[in-house]
Parts: sequence; C-alpha cells; structure tokens
Amino acid sequence: MFYFELQPRFNDTDALGHISNTTLPVWFEQARTPLFRIFHPTLDVKTWPLIIARVEIDFVAQSYWHLPVEIRTGIGKVGNSSFQVLQEAWQDGKQIARGKAVLIQFDYKTEKSVRIPEDIRVALAEHAVEQSLGDGFTGEVANR
Repeated sequence: MFYFELQPRFNDTDALGHISNTTLPVWFEQARTPLFRIFHPTLDVKTWPLIIARVEIDFVAQSYWHLPVEIRTGIGKVGNSSFQVLQEAWQDGKQIARGKAVLIQFDYKTEKSVRIPEDIRVALAEHAVEQSLGDGFTGEVANR
C-alpha cells in the first residue's frame, strides 16, 4: 500500500467551508504517482503506458483545510490489461472519502490495450489490498 500525506490549501475549499468535491479526484490522482512509476519509472508523458477507464468516489464525511489528509492507495483486482486502484482519504483519524479507479495498460500508437507484463504484476501484488463490504479496503495487504 502507498501512503501520501498532503496539507489542504485554503483554495481547496468551497463556499460551504469544507473541501470541495472537485478536489478529491485531484488528490487521488496525485497519490497514484508511485503506482505510475511501477509502469513507467521516468513518468515521461511522450511514452505513457496507461489510460484511465473509470473513476468512482464516495464522499463519506466532510473535510477541512486546516488538517492534513492521508491518502492510502492499494491495488484491487488485476485483469489481463486492466487493474483496480483502491484509495481512501483520511483526516483526523476519520475516513472522509474512498475511491476506485480502473486503469488500463495502453498502447497509444495502436490505440489498443496491452497485457500487463509479469514483472509489473508481481510489483502490483506487493500493494494488493482486501476490499471491505463498504467498497473501501481493510488496509491489510492481501495474501495472493
């Protein structure tokens, strides 16, 4: 599992004074950077090997700008060319959001999906997490 801590900025808030719903997808994307490095260590966008197919976010509780937020990122199901990224946002000991994204290994020249290589599958398995009933994850690394 990957852990990423950030300090919310005042401009991450909305008119109601809590973190805007448009901010969480940006935080989740930023927290996926170590995962991106598994596929493409240089992060060179000219030869980028991933495309996002789906994003879901559940907003569980309000969050505020003056307290740090921890994003926990794990790997769910891995298919032939796609995989699930499971994420949770925590603030002050409380889960504030959870998300699921489906990414696909993709060849932009042929515009086709590509099978995830075995070495990358092994690296992804090191960050696998068990999903809980609430569609989040338990925080425990899965035994795969």
